Amino acid sequence: MDPLGFTPSPGAEGKWKNLVASSGQPIDFLPWLWEDVTMKGDILLSQKEARRSYIIEEAVAGRLTVRQAAELLNLSTRQVKRLKRGVRSQGMAFLAHKNRGRSPKHTIPKEVKDLIVALALDPDKYKDASCEQMAELLASRQSINVSPRSIRRILSAAGITLAHAHKPARRHKSRGRLPSFGLLLQCDASPCAWFESRGPQATLHGAIDDATSRVVGLFFRPTEDTIGYLHVLYQIVTNHGIPQAFYTDHHTLFLSPKTGKLSVEEELAGKVVPLTQFGRAISELGIGHVAAGSPQAKGRVERLWQTLQGRLLIELRLAGISTIDEANAFLPDFITRFNERFAVEPANPESAFTPCPPLETLNQIICLKESRKASSGSTIAFSHRTYQLVSETGSVCPLRPKNTVYILTHLDGSQSALYEGKGYQLKECPSTKSQKPQDSSESEPVTHTSHKPAADHPWRQDSLPKRDPNSIPSDEEKRFWRSIYAQR
Repeated sequence: MDPLGFTPSPGAEGKWKNLVASSGQPIDFLPWLWEDVTMKGDILLSQKEARRSYIIEEAVAGRLTVRQAAELLNLSTRQVKRLKRGVRSQGMAFLAHKNRGRSPKHTIPKEVKDLIVALALDPDKYKDASCEQMAELLASRQSINVSPRSIRRILSAAGITLAHAHKPARRHKSRGRLPSFGLLLQCDASPCAWFESRGPQATLHGAIDDATSRVVGLFFRPTEDTIGYLHVLYQIVTNHGIPQAFYTDHHTLFLSPKTGKLSVEEELAGKVVPLTQFGRAISELGIGHVAAGSPQAKGRVERLWQTLQGRLLIELRLAGISTIDEANAFLPDFITRFNERFAVEPANPESAFTPCPPLETLNQIICLKESRKASSGSTIAFSHRTYQLVSETGSVCPLRPKNTVYILTHLDGSQSALYEGKGYQLKECPSTKSQKPQDSSESEPVTHTSHKPAADHPWRQDSLPKRDPNSIPSDEEKRFWRSIYAQR
């Protein structure tokens, strides 16, 4: 007899342990510890249901009171009575869960799961896409609304390795965001196989705002160069205005290699480090420049490349884009959708951008600017050609000799000149070298014949008389050669 007055049926092995009765005292008997599911007739019972069925069966047989069964099952007496009535009327099937064998209403159909797996494996579709991006693409392209967590579960069940699995965050002291949009823009470039095997290698230049994580400019170029960064700067100024500062690395496109390396004597002599083309442009716009000491310092733009190499690469694949020009035309719409998804609100809603200057002035700043000295003939030499400066009315501008003229190569490839603060067009001058007119007879090829001197020509005569090899040298010649050999 156990403390509750319960006597196990014959053949039952006591395996219950440490159940606590309502009195709080441990019970040392445990009839039928079901470790796995157990068959009851044609009904598959779980461990919980098998335990419940045994106790209810004992209560129905009268070997266990309602109070004892309620305490063992942690149920009220009313629920135990309901279970007893159900078992008497329907048998042990009454204890099985009523949703057994049914599919939940929110279950993802097998056809949808197979489609998700197929798209994730297709190199022309969503291969290497993150679960978050794949959920967005399925909703926009296939009208299938599946959560990223469900996609992760489906792909894991199919044995597909997740390329963007979350890693535990590293502990480090991070710099907080600046409060206003436009106070600091992080700028960098990322070379990558953006077109995969469909097109050439390309480098994506871009800039991201520190306060909001908004992408403010993107541009593709074959390699990382000044033109790519100037295009990004032009997008920023025309779309948003002039920012307060740029945050970049120490690339020579931003800073001269001699920056910070001038000696005291050179500084006292007035020598300054020349600005790069990008440095000159932002200096003329009044934008500050901060050079980062490490990639982690400008981690926001570094993280942007990791995101774009997953998202933008797949969207370029789905759009069938294989050239740089097509990709640059695709970027504005992508930037809008990207910012709607990832941008955050700044702490200070007031923008720090200043108004954009007039377009004519902007085109004279954001360009490649090189200086030349004017000649005495009011011309300048550039790229092995001679040019004159022409105003809008078509008149040639007279130049003072040795005055500085700036040649501007604009982002569209066109060229113009800047002289004394005014813009001019370039007119190529014909070559000033005089050429002697050639007669038609002179243009015919001339045949050259070799000339041999005559036999009595002085060149054929020996300058010294020939000496007979069989002749005996004189005493004077012998003395001469003895003196020569004696010196040796």
